Amino acid sequence: MRQYDIIRGPVVTEKTTLQKEVNNQVTFKVDPRSNRVEIKDAVEKNFNTKVKQVRTVTVKGKVKQRGRIIGKRKDWKKAIVTLMPGQRIDFFEGV
Repeated sequence: MRQYDIIRGPVVTEKTTLQKEVNNQVTFKVDPRSNRVEIKDAVEKNFNTKVKQVRTVTVKGKVKQRGRIIGKRKDWKKAIVTLMPGQRIDFFEGV
């Protein structure tokens, strides 16, 4: 698996924005088959930063209903990456 395939994209919510400002943590949606070491290497190489810690969570998909039809969203994996002091990743520079 290549380093560009591991990180699917950032998770941008109010909570993750607050984590980014206060604790220097960034949250990514990642490939479910990847492990912490692969995620750490991918973040360091893609964003040229130093990673202190990686925590992962498997998020279960919600059950949704539209009329009589019941379906389920896919399960996905979330990685909370703590950066070293002085390091940062800006997703929306210049926007």
